[in-house]
Amino acid sequence: MDYSKLLNNKIQNLKPSGIRRFFDIANEMDHVISLSIGEPDFTTPWHVRQEGIESLRRGRTWYSPNRGFGELRDQISKYFARRFDVEYDPDTEIVVTVGGSEAIDLCIRSVIDPGDEVLIPQPSFVCYEPMTIMAGGVPVIIRTKAEDGFRLTPEELEAAITPRTKLLILPFPNNPTGGVMRREHLEAIAAVLEKHDILVLSDEIYGELTYGKERHISFASIKNMKERTVVVNGFSKSYAMTGWRLGYALGPEPIISQMLKLHQYAIMSAPSTAQYAAIEALKHGDSDIEKMREEYDMRRRLIVDGFCRMGLKCFEPEGAFYVFPSIAISGMKSEEFCEQLIYSQKVAIVPGTAFGDCGEGFARVSYSYSLNHIKEALERIEKFLEERNV
Repeated sequence: MDYSKLLNNKIQNLKPSGIRRFFDIANEMDHVISLSIGEPDFTTPWHVRQEGIESLRRGRTWYSPNRGFGELRDQISKYFARRFDVEYDPDTEIVVTVGGSEAIDLCIRSVIDPGDEVLIPQPSFVCYEPMTIMAGGVPVIIRTKAEDGFRLTPEELEAAITPRTKLLILPFPNNPTGGVMRREHLEAIAAVLEKHDILVLSDEIYGELTYGKERHISFASIKNMKERTVVVNGFSKSYAMTGWRLGYALGPEPIISQMLKLHQYAIMSAPSTAQYAAIEALKHGDSDIEKMREEYDMRRRLIVDGFCRMGLKCFEPEGAFYVFPSIAISGMKSEEFCEQLIYSQKVAIVPGTAFGDCGEGFARVSYSYSLNHIKEALERIEKFLEERNV
């Protein structure tokens, strides 16, 4: 049977994730230090796990409402009000999803018709471009630059807008660069958008992981932007709850109602146990976030200093838990550098090209690992460069 004639052409033509490729190589080798996956090495806080366990002990294993449990949506609404001074109606403007990735997919599919253009700043997370293609949209890539802090500039945004533009994705704090859009940057973007009828998908999954005095600013909190913005967030990064698979979206009721429709047919509802745990996280988890952020900040400074010492020019990340060093001085392409590194020194990192063609010459390194783990990886990378006279 010729399966190529039966399978969806769009799916067949999509490239597999470049992140997972190096993760899979690392899993097949012994004694590998992996800095490749964006997963906190912290365990979900005990009081959060305990609430999930208690829900199972009491037999609370039934379906939740399609939107998610009302108490969880109430807590999400309160969280956004206290953190970002943005009010959302928990009954009409919030939907709970299976991870933030589902929320991104629901938003793109709910607003994109075939031929609509989606503006995607890159380097950025691997899912935006393929999800746009699967929805029949046309990805329009905006290349961000290290000299701009890997931020989207208003000039770049204006130049990319056409009559076919329907959606802008704002992936900040950014994976893989650690770039952050501060208030003045977001206001400049908002000034451009006010001239155009364009929606915004603001992926704020790393919103609690920013460093320095200024905390993350939600794009929905910028004047006149709430009405055109769908915010995606979740529990994986800030609460170390990756395996619980729980996210959510907030936005205008007309958009959320369509996202809910897709969610009803494709997923039905998010896991009940994870929702009970998430309620506890939102109620009593602020101190857990602060402890993890302080630890990440220490690791951030260690790894940036390490790369700069060995001559790999490194933009200092202001958010998330990644660094994006330039490997240009090695004379190698990103894929070649990462392949040689894992096979010769057993250190797994991800080529910058996994996050868009403009990632060539860079590599993504996660510091969501222990200090000892990071120190050993830096020593091996330095040895790798010395052996090649870099």
